[in-house]
Amino acid sequence: MDVNGFVIEPRANLAGVDLTDAILVGADLTGADLVGAILTGADLTRARLTGANLNGAYINGAILAGANFVEADMSGADLHGADLTRANLTGANLTGADLPRALLTGANLHGANLHGANLTWAIFTGAYLDGAVLAEANLTGADMTRAILTGADLHGANVHGTILTRAILTGADLTGADLTGADLTGADLRETNLTGADLARANLTGAELNGAILTGIILTGADLTGVKGYNSIASDG
Repeated sequence: MDVNGFVIEPRANLAGVDLTDAILVGADLTGADLVGAILTGADLTRARLTGANLNGAYINGAILAGANFVEADMSGADLHGADLTRANLTGANLTGADLPRALLTGANLHGANLHGANLTWAIFTGAYLDGAVLAEANLTGADMTRAILTGADLHGANVHGTILTRAILTGADLTGADLTGADLTGADLRETNLTGADLARANLTGAELNGAILTGIILTGADLTGVKGYNSIASDG
């Protein structure tokens, strides 16, 4: 497959190439070197990028729906506004990646590393983030309605104003996380570690907190209507 004069094939060397707005639907770029490549606005629907190296690539505004990024290195990549609907990002490295307003509805991020990533206003409705690393990530304003975050690492994350309605956070680590103003209506927080978390003005209506570690949490102005496990709360606020 030849696009814009570049050969598109598994393990292709495409480091730094400009593929802006390229049509790469279903392309097989397994193990390809795309370090610093420009894929702005490209259509990679259902493309295969398993194990590809996209470190520092520009993928902003790209269509990546249903694409396969299993074990891909996307650290430091620019994915601003990218469409990753139902994409498979299992085990992908997204450390420090930029994903503001990205669409990740139904995406699979099982075990993915998003440490320090910018996820502001991203949409993760129904996404799978079980076992994912989101430590120190910025999730301000993100929509994680019904997202699966079982065992996820969110310590020190900025979850300010994040929508986590009916999200599953069983066994997740939210130590020191900023959850001020977050919507946790009906969220499952059983066995979750919330040590030192700030839940001021958060909406916890109907949330499940049985078995959660709640030492030193701040609940100033929080809505605790119908919370299960409320009697176990030890709060500083």
